[in-house]
Amino acid sequence: MTETTSRHLTARERADRGREARSRVPRSDHAEFTPAPDRPDPVDVIEQQSSSRLPDLVPIRYGRMTESPFRFYRGAAGLMAADLAGTPACGLRTQLCGDAHMLNFRLLASPERHLMFDINDFDETLPGPWEWDVKRLAASLAIAGRGNGFRRPERALVVHSAVRAYRKAMRRFARMRTLDVWYSRIDAQELYDAVSTRLDKRTRRRVSRTLDKARTRDHMQALDKLAHVVDGELRISADPPLIMPLDSFLPDVERKDLEQQLRDLIERYARTLPADRRALLAEYEVVDMARKVVGVGSVGTRCWVVLLLGRDDRDPLMLQAKEAQTSALAEFAGRSSHTNQGERVVAGQRLMQATSDMFLGWERVQGLDGRERDFYIRQLRDWKAIPQPELMAPDVMGLFARLCGRTLARAHARSGDRIAISAYLGRSDAFDRAIGYFAEAYADQNERDHKALTTAVRTGRVTATSA
Repeated sequence: MTETTSRHLTARERADRGREARSRVPRSDHAEFTPAPDRPDPVDVIEQQSSSRLPDLVPIRYGRMTESPFRFYRGAAGLMAADLAGTPACGLRTQLCGDAHMLNFRLLASPERHLMFDINDFDETLPGPWEWDVKRLAASLAIAGRGNGFRRPERALVVHSAVRAYRKAMRRFARMRTLDVWYSRIDAQELYDAVSTRLDKRTRRRVSRTLDKARTRDHMQALDKLAHVVDGELRISADPPLIMPLDSFLPDVERKDLEQQLRDLIERYARTLPADRRALLAEYEVVDMARKVVGVGSVGTRCWVVLLLGRDDRDPLMLQAKEAQTSALAEFAGRSSHTNQGERVVAGQRLMQATSDMFLGWERVQGLDGRERDFYIRQLRDWKAIPQPELMAPDVMGLFARLCGRTLARAHARSGDRIAISAYLGRSDAFDRAIGYFAEAYADQNERDHKALTTAVRTGRVTATSA
């Protein structure tokens, strides 16, 4: 647990601790969101974050963020972190995802080759108030609902579905033995079998196709999509500016230096893997590498795709080495105990996920500019399927929201005081309704911030490109 004192309390004392927190911070208080009088210009905040990123990629980030309020929200975790720091919190902390919007919940493969539903992105992970993750998830659902044209009562049902699922799941976890909480996971096929009777025939077919498609998104599919043969050798395909092999944008001397640094990175990062995974990785040889643009909020951070081969050209391993910068939450929740930001990401992911990528590890590397940067490494693609909120009707988004709420509760229950949090939440829907109000209020703020960025692009204050 992130709070060691709770280890020495009885279950009753922990529950009392949660109920006592209500007197300090009533659950209805979480409905509040009023921008601080000295709230900084959102464009200034975004530009400050961009200052540590690759300059040629920053316009792509802005281009993606201007596409819609929802896309803006995905890239504005730092902006929301400052806003959340001014909202009520009951004093109970847990390991946070830090960016728990709805698209960071998806299908993933376990090392045992089971298709699981879990949280995916942990770039901002850090211990902090558990409410922050819940509020970021809830606001993302409200924003996505607006984008789909849902009426306010429909959006409210979606948000309440997520928060109610979180509250009820936390109550179940509070009653469970500790090991059982850690063993808990959401198997995608079992989940589909359980909820399929609630879906119409068309939606059942679409969800079933999504499950089948996720199982095809493995290292072989990544190889077929991202690589081709050049002069008899397998190489990563260029797709500028999103995928750039090193020889396409660096002079020969710099390219060779960077190639060697990335080879050294893969070799050294193996030390952060368990012994059996180190032995497995040693079966592969690095053959090519490229720069890759990823996501929305991460655009501009340094991200490398590394192609390794085992027995032959049909025995690939695609690794992604992604730069890990200081968490956007650190200024408000406290700095990480890990000096390496890659280790921070990996530690948070292992703590919150039911099962993590078997090649997940971290390392620090010195760049061509002489600066040291932290990275975390994982497989590029392994049975992943990203939800498509724009295709969701209100009832389907409601089901998805419940799944996200339940998943987030399990992740928080592993690291926080699940008994105290459950007691704070209680059995009524007071917290659910409060978060519903918060989500709508923050969706309003997000639209204002999105408009500020689009205005900055239109007036030439910042440059945006589509890619």
